[in-house]
Amino acid sequence: MLATIRSLGLTGIEPFAVTAEVSVSQAMPGFDIVGLPDAAVRESRDRVRSALLHSGYPFPDGRIVVNLAPAGVRKVGSLYDLPILIGLLSAQGILPEPQNAIFLGELSLSGEVRSVDGVLPMLLGAAGLGISSAFIPAGNAAEASAVQGMTVYPVAGIGELVCFLRKETTLLPVSDCAFEEAAGPPLADFSDVKGQQVAKRALEIAAAGGHNVLMIGAPGTGKSMLAKRLPSILPEMHPEEAVETTKIYSAAGLLPPGVPLIRNRPFRAPHHTVSTAGMCGGGSIPRPGELSLAHNGVLFLDELPEFQRPVLEALRQPLEDGTLTLSRAQARLSYPSRFTLVAAMNPCPCGYFGHPTRSCTCPEVRIERYLDRVSGPLLDRIDLHVEVLPVGYDLLSSRRQEETSAEIRARVTNARGIQDRRFGGLGIPCNAEIPPPMLPRFCPLSPDADALLRKLFDRLSLSGRAYDRILKVSRTIADLDSSGQIELEHLNEAVQYRSLDRKYWNRHR
Repeated sequence: MLATIRSLGLTGIEPFAVTAEVSVSQAMPGFDIVGLPDAAVRESRDRVRSALLHSGYPFPDGRIVVNLAPAGVRKVGSLYDLPILIGLLSAQGILPEPQNAIFLGELSLSGEVRSVDGVLPMLLGAAGLGISSAFIPAGNAAEASAVQGMTVYPVAGIGELVCFLRKETTLLPVSDCAFEEAAGPPLADFSDVKGQQVAKRALEIAAAGGHNVLMIGAPGTGKSMLAKRLPSILPEMHPEEAVETTKIYSAAGLLPPGVPLIRNRPFRAPHHTVSTAGMCGGGSIPRPGELSLAHNGVLFLDELPEFQRPVLEALRQPLEDGTLTLSRAQARLSYPSRFTLVAAMNPCPCGYFGHPTRSCTCPEVRIERYLDRVSGPLLDRIDLHVEVLPVGYDLLSSRRQEETSAEIRARVTNARGIQDRRFGGLGIPCNAEIPPPMLPRFCPLSPDADALLRKLFDRLSLSGRAYDRILKVSRTIADLDSSGQIELEHLNEAVQYRSLDRKYWNRHR
């Protein structure tokens, strides 16, 4: 007796088709699972046996062989419990063999169907393969509601699934269920920050154009406070961005229960002790790391020079390409990793180099060694360099109402709307992602601005990357002014955000 049940697997966030071939024969009792299963898949034998017996269904008395095809691709996780169980029931003639349907789910010993990771990306892939229906754990129903083009049934236990497949009862599809996304905690507001107008302006530009920011300042000047308020002024995610972000969190097992789609842009702030595997993704088949979990959101690196050098250098490819490629012996994966980098650091180990009122106690060699932990190539990939100065008593004690995040966000949203219309159909999400060949088309300079940039290019010894990034930042500043052309004042402001490397890193040259 042989039954074939369809399922899916996941490599990174890319799904692939899996067929569970279940054979039951009259021979010495045994239960083997082949097809490169990992430990969790091999343990399905005990879960399936117990679930069948406790649900009142017979367990075959003979030799059972389950082949998970394709046999050359490693199968990971507990999601194959349900297709194996349905295959055993079909092989015994208890159920008709399902047609054009997939099954995903982990089983408890009592027959409950438990949620698994990666349901959303797998179902999106199944819809593309022409699958008409899917049976998934009830705990994954919310994320499955984002899938169009197929009928998805949430299942709480194998009893109700067997009755439905026998056409003895009905199951309510996900599309007929109502899901209420729980409101997240309120975002911190920029009105809480006294002063720091230069830093606020830089973060507004970063939010409007998707640019990266480095804030340098003494301890207590508000760098972390400013960075944590950046999400409050970011524009809403487009539906495509929300689906892409949710896919990553689903594959990583970090999607909150009952959440159909992640609609707030992620904010990730790993500690400086994070490893390269934690930042990029780890494992023989790597799971998403911090760089991918920050996709379409913000990655905040506080105390930037304290991060390990390999961790910092791993930022280069995502900052340039918006993707992270990981090569392992068993797989080569690419995760989307397009984020806004916000980095904060002190100017020296003691934190007071260049402070207007406190003296630095660090020897010159320690200052240079500390700053050199941030490499030139990484620094060159950061668009905005901002010095965060101490705030005086009069400003801190002032009762003047600071500008709110809602007011700043309105300007950011308007600038992003201009970019959406400009890049319509080109697949460019924001100014920071303009390809270099398209810069002349999208970043026209006024004659005065062109003359200034020509002069500064030689005087400041700008690299090609720095030239491109100055143009992109200028384009964003012009968008905030609703200007179609980059004027002299827009370029002047953009150039100011590229000067701190000469104050700190190149001050002796």
